[in-house]
Amino acid sequence: MERTGSNAVGFRPLYRQVYDTLLRRLADAVWQPGQILPSEGVLAAELGVSQGTVRKALDALTADSLLVRRQGRGTFVAEHDDKQSVFRFFKLRPDGAVAGTPTSRVVSATEAAATLDERDRLALLRNARVVRMERVRALDGRPCLVETIAVPATLFPGLAAMELPNTLYSLYATRFGITIATAHERLKAIALPADKAELLGRPAGTPVLEVDRVAVDLEDRPVEWRLSTCLTEDIHYASVLR
Repeated sequence: MERTGSNAVGFRPLYRQVYDTLLRRLADAVWQPGQILPSEGVLAAELGVSQGTVRKALDALTADSLLVRRQGRGTFVAEHDDKQSVFRFFKLRPDGAVAGTPTSRVVSATEAAATLDERDRLALLRNARVVRMERVRALDGRPCLVETIAVPATLFPGLAAMELPNTLYSLYATRFGITIATAHERLKAIALPADKAELLGRPAGTPVLEVDRVAVDLEDRPVEWRLSTCLTEDIHYASVLR
């Protein structure tokens, strides 16, 4: 690995360079979900850095939920199973109660030409097509939000015809080799649109929370745009800031 002086243009700490190298290997599927990584010593010798630098990079990847440390066993590629994905990305919680696992009901799933908004949010070309899904999610059996989801059809061939699971991110990883690394969200208070009111069983105009999310994969590509319309009468959006 090429070392860079601290005064060089575009300098990144050495551990971040190691982070980027390992991240590229994850994106290229050099290591599969659930696979153990080489030891810190082996990686350090291969990359020409200290074990401490490798450890710091591995810690950062673990903090980003891309790796899992198992005491006495080693470091493994994270498996984005249903439970992990739900509690990492689903941020709605019932007021004063233990968070349950949300369930989903698919309303529709079709492939169509991308709209202007979809092309903008997913950085798509003019003639691009998307798989567009709509579903209702519930907590404790009570509908709490409607999701409209769009993904590039070229990255997810055949998705519209599949039986969609409760947690889409695990399907993306196992069936299409696309791992969601981060998600960028924008939150806004709006009035419940009429086309969502019947699905949620509330009058149009009811105050709701709109969550606009773009999910990004390991290659830093926007791969999903998800617009969620959420009831907040007895649930809240929970976020931990570090």
